Amino acid sequence: MSDPIFVDSHLHLFESAEECRQLKRDYEIWEYGSANDVSYSHYNGTIEEAIEAMEVSGVSKAISLNLFMGQVLRDSAIAQLPERMTEAEREKAVNDIDARLVEALIAYNKWGCGVVKDHPQIVPFASMDVTVLPGEVGAAHLRELVETYGAKGVKLHGAAQGFHMADPRLRAIYDVCRDLALPIIGHSGPDQAGRGFAEPRAFGEMMKAYPDLTVVLAHMGGGTWQQTEEIATAYPNVYFDCCEIIEWTAGDKAPSDAELARLIKNVGPRRVMMGSDFPWYDLDHSIDRVMELPLLSSEEKTGIVGSNAVGILGL
Repeated sequence: MSDPIFVDSHLHLFESAEECRQLKRDYEIWEYGSANDVSYSHYNGTIEEAIEAMEVSGVSKAISLNLFMGQVLRDSAIAQLPERMTEAEREKAVNDIDARLVEALIAYNKWGCGVVKDHPQIVPFASMDVTVLPGEVGAAHLRELVETYGAKGVKLHGAAQGFHMADPRLRAIYDVCRDLALPIIGHSGPDQAGRGFAEPRAFGEMMKAYPDLTVVLAHMGGGTWQQTEEIATAYPNVYFDCCEIIEWTAGDKAPSDAELARLIKNVGPRRVMMGSDFPWYDLDHSIDRVMELPLLSSEEKTGIVGSNAVGILGL
């Protein structure tokens, strides 16, 4: 019997180690409750560290999913404007902020594709943010990223970016994904404001409208994992990664190992992929966590840690 292949379907890259360290310091993982034995990574997410982590763990392919949070950046920039401004001055300043965000998102996606250009083992996905580039302009940017810069899919994070998965501004982007057979990996889970933008049920309308799309719900629903089986039953074009949630099974709001394994069984093990959420967690540890789950057969686990992703994501 040949050795299994390992594929990480959910990895993040950063332009500098300091940028990552700061985000790790400020980022609160709250949705799974409290747990005492979560194993965090020491890596800081640079391309060099990602390559090292892949070599150490034996991962032969990884999907790079980077996140641009335009609304957060916009709100922060507006909050720093001087209080004493005329209405016309303020309007111009806000317009300038919006223009800079467009430039920043385009540059960020080009960086995300360019940084892996000489590392074919890492596959870049585009971060689409309709609060910055909505509708046709966002679709045009995506086409350019695919045709010129090598993007192979789309990353969406409605909870952090502030939009619903059925937002009309996404339709043109979904059209491009359908036409070019691009998979979409969308963050799934609750948001602290309780808007439900990225809960599993929030994907229903778009999957009904686009049955030919390949849609991956990251984290198997995260803190709203109780909705996951329902959406899997209703929509055969939805897939899942068990990224992060598998590291938090000791959390008091998370599924236990047995509950997560049963959920994977119920949605169909062939529809589930391993993801590390590097650099928050280590690739080899995420693989080990999959292999430790109860209820699943060795064949099912082997698929989750590698071969499922090859078929689902077209690797």
